[in-house]
Amino acid sequence: MTEASRPLMSLPARLVKRGFVRWFDGGGWRCEGVLPLPDKAVVMGAPHTSNWDFLVFVGAMEQLGVDARYIGKASLFRWGPMARFMRGLGGIPVERTIKNDLVAQVSTEFRRADQMLLVIAPEGTREATTNWRMGFYRIALAAGVPIVPGGPDYGRKAAVFGEPIYPTGDPERDLQPAWDFFRTLVPRFPDKVLFPTGSGMDGRDSQA
Repeated sequence: MTEASRPLMSLPARLVKRGFVRWFDGGGWRCEGVLPLPDKAVVMGAPHTSNWDFLVFVGAMEQLGVDARYIGKASLFRWGPMARFMRGLGGIPVERTIKNDLVAQVSTEFRRADQMLLVIAPEGTREATTNWRMGFYRIALAAGVPIVPGGPDYGRKAAVFGEPIYPTGDPERDLQPAWDFFRTLVPRFPDKVLFPTGSGMDGRDSQA
């Protein structure tokens, strides 16, 4: 999706986004870490334990002056007003029923864009799970863009971004710095966090 093809935000969408930004700024939230962000990257948003996390990312991207994108189910884009609302907020419709096509769809969007930051929450749920979805990694690898780990720190009210990770095809090795980075954050509900390694925020195995 290029800037030219992205529709203008409707009035309801603008009002909703303005409310998110006011909550972020008015609550004393700020952006920290490795900044500025790359022109093109997949932002690996975690830990995701609350619906408030989305507001943090929207506010952070606005404060940084970044036009971020978010993946959404294609069904959310089929009704005119909702489609315009979702696209206006940066939504990219993906048809999840098409096997193995997600990476191709989003990689194409990266190739079309001069600048693009795609925010993905790989946990896919707000509950504790070790089954983090690896689509974000495959997208970054196929598109030739870095992965930026980023997440909310509720302890100091900061959206924090880590060092970019350049995928090599070895996710186990490549993503170790991401797990280390996420453990430095304070999520809204720490007990809801489990990493694919089987450990929680304290680094201890959940089965121990």
